[in-house]
Amino acid sequence: MEIWVDSADIGEVKRVHELGIVDGATTNPSLFAKQKSKDFKGVVKQIADIVNGPVSAEVVATDFEGMVRQAEIVSKIHKNVVVKIPCIPDGLKAVKYCSDNGIKTNYTLTFSANQILLAAKAGATYTNVFIGRLDDAGHSGMEVVREAMQILNNYKFETKLIAASTRHPLHIKEAALLGCHVATVPPALIEKLIKHPLTDAGLKQFLADWEKCGCKIE
Repeated sequence: MEIWVDSADIGEVKRVHELGIVDGATTNPSLFAKQKSKDFKGVVKQIADIVNGPVSAEVVATDFEGMVRQAEIVSKIHKNVVVKIPCIPDGLKAVKYCSDNGIKTNYTLTFSANQILLAAKAGATYTNVFIGRLDDAGHSGMEVVREAMQILNNYKFETKLIAASTRHPLHIKEAALLGCHVATVPPALIEKLIKHPLTDAGLKQFLADWEKCGCKIE
């Protein structure tokens, strides 16, 4: 499963990319609203240069013509940019247009297996299940991931599924067990995946024993 860092903060992206396990990145308007820089294109390009993999960047128009126009602009920022398009009727039309014209897309704000089916039929490169938001609303986000993966596999669609809005390590593990193609993961959660109390305890014991033995590596 690919891990994409979920951030528009260049410093955060650099920090987690240095771990060697980041395959791409995703951004959205809310993440950009938290940043001081207003240079949307510049930030997206810098992130794409760092991760050297897919980078999702979102259009903000909500009509077909506007989304297509913005998709053409955003897709030219960097060869690895994937254009995020919202799950609305004109968005579905825009995904189809982009698919027909060689623009990679991420059909976003998708919460149901039916929406995933439509995204795949329209030719989206990627689409999402927003696990955390579904859980918050009293639904099972992971059950939707299971349903969506079955649909994509049943019909051998090329569209890849993203486990989005991940909140804790169990989301990542369960998505991976279900064969989800990608998880978008906030930097703090990526760092939590490394942690385990038994690892910390074991390392403490090893270092204490090494000090006692008086051995040297160098």
